[in-house]
Formats: sequence, structure tokens, C-alpha cells
Amino acid sequence: MDRRQAEEFVRQFHHEQPDAGDVERRVREVLAEIDRTGTYEHSPAELAFGARVAWRNAARCIGRLYWRSLVVRDLRSVTSPDDVAEQCVEHLRLAGNGGRIRPVVSVFAPDRPGRPGPRIVNDQLVRYAGHRTSEGRWIGDPRGGALTERARALGWKREEEAFQVLPLMVRERPAAPPEWYELPDDSVTEVPLRHPDHAWFAELGLRWYTVPAISDMVLEIGGVRYPAAPFNGWYMGTEIGARNLADTERYDLLPVVADRLGLDRSSERTLWRDRALVELNVAVLHSFQEAGVTMADHHTESERFLRHIARERRHGRATPADWSWIVPPLSGSATPVFHRYYDPVDPSLRPAFLPGEPARG
Repeated sequence: MDRRQAEEFVRQFHHEQPDAGDVERRVREVLAEIDRTGTYEHSPAELAFGARVAWRNAARCIGRLYWRSLVVRDLRSVTSPDDVAEQCVEHLRLAGNGGRIRPVVSVFAPDRPGRPGPRIVNDQLVRYAGHRTSEGRWIGDPRGGALTERARALGWKREEEAFQVLPLMVRERPAAPPEWYELPDDSVTEVPLRHPDHAWFAELGLRWYTVPAISDMVLEIGGVRYPAAPFNGWYMGTEIGARNLADTERYDLLPVVADRLGLDRSSERTLWRDRALVELNVAVLHSFQEAGVTMADHHTESERFLRHIARERRHGRATPADWSWIVPPLSGSATPVFHRYYDPVDPSLRPAFLPGEPARG
């Protein structure tokens, strides 16, 4: 445990939460606990603050305006795979909220000296399977291919489908074999995709899940590492329409949509990809709106991000941002986030959500 990181966090917490009490007393308590045990325990208020600031510090996230609204579930007593899986299911239900998506983080047991915390193998709580056929063709999402192989090796067997939800895989500790769990139907809400002007679009049988919960990152607060801390916001339409369904290494649907639109694909100069991409994104936004599920469009979210920067500046705080992630993958130069520079990304900035260690075995 880095004593300096612990003290810096405690002082930051008390600086931003002036009613939190005597900072010097709390610093002494924390440092004494570290000397005695090798680590320390955050108070519930410190945990909630740290998780929210980790979202505020997430340089790749355009949706940080609402970082204060993050619902923090304190599940630090939960360690067994069965209980972690059960609480992840509850996370999806709580975040789904009948379509009014809530930003939620569920913080499970931290790593302690000699007692590592649980790990979630999946990169998202919900992810579609990817099956490669003997001819080299993909059924489903190639992004889920490696997870699909791991799940099959553990005994999971299902018919190969295009939008097949993978089981959740949880380790009790880093070296332990994963346990796998089917996600109940009522915990995974999906939206069938339709187009407002083209009835044939529904015939494609496309759909997507509503809660994008990242689950393979480590939440680090004041030197304490929480290796299982799944968190979610809500989708921006282009994440689905311009990446998940359109990228050539994902569902690669632009040729399919272009052909149904009757576009000329004989040359790139016809801009068939661009025209198909716009209609695919129209379908995603339309479908989520019709289903009553929270989703932002990239123009509105860009405006919100600039409001976030202005608000943070008023508090005297920088807003680190990775331009390549902040600028939307559709009509980037038509959004206000395109035409500016940002505060540089500081890899040492804490609290933070950090990449987890690669899963093995």
C-alpha cells in the first residue's frame, strides 16, 4: 500500500467534502491502519466519492457530465462467485430501471494483503457470443469470440445464434478457475431494431442490449484496488450503430444495409458506406426511443461534454480527455468536441478505472 496515495485521497475527499470532519485525524487513522494491516478500509462516503471521481477522471468517456449521479453499491463483503454473480444480475436490473437507465457501479471486495478479491472474466456483464464456422465465417459478434471459447471450455453449450447472450464468468481469486452463470432473461433487456422509414429493416432481425456495463476494469481509490467493480452509464447511439454493428471486425452490416437500400457499391466514391451508416444509426436511435430506453445522440452528448468541461473549470479542475475517444465515430467534424484541444491525459490521475490484468485459465 502506497501511504502517499492513501493520504492524497483522504485530503482530496475532505477538500471536496468540507463537512466530512477532521482531515488530520482521518489521515492519522488511515496511516496507522496501513502500518498495522498493510492496507486500510474506506468509509462508505469515501468509497462513493472515490467511485464517482474515478468516472470524472475517465479520459475516454464523453458522458461525464452526470458523474455525481452515479449510484454506488457497496458490496465489499461479497467475495464468492455465486454471490458476485447474483449481485451482478441485480446490478443489471437496477441499472435497467424499466428503460430509464441509471449509472451504477457495484464495488465488490478489494485486494488485501494475502487475500485477493474476486474477478469478473467478462469485459461487459452483457456480451453477445461469437462463433466461427469451419468456413471461417462468424455467427454473432467476433468481439465475443474469445469469451465464447472460454465459456465452452467450462461446459457452456448453446446453439449458434447472432445475438446470443454469453454467461457471466467469475473467479473467486486470480488463480482460481472461473464459475459460469446464465444471466436470467429478466435481467437482460434488449431492443429490436427498426427503421422509421424502411419496413424491411425489421426483417434483418437485429437487436441490442440496453445496459453497457464494463466489468473487467479495476477501480483504484487511494491505493486500494477493487478488481471487480462493474459500472455503466447509458449508450450513445453511435456506439451501437457506428461501431458494434458496423465495424468490419464486428457485425459488419454496412454492405447488408446498403444492398437493402439499393445503393451502388461498385465504387467507394458513391459513399455507399456513409449513407448506409447514417441509416443504421437512425434505426438505432429510433428503436431505443420507441422502446422508451435512455440513449443519447452524438450531437447532444457532445454539447453536454462541453458543459461538463465548463463546470469543472469553474471548480478549478482540469478535464483530461482522449480526443480519439471523445470525438464521435459518425459526423465527428459536425460536433463541437471536434474543433478543440483537451487537457492531456495523466495516467497517474487517481481515483481511476484501470485496465485489469489479462484473464488466464
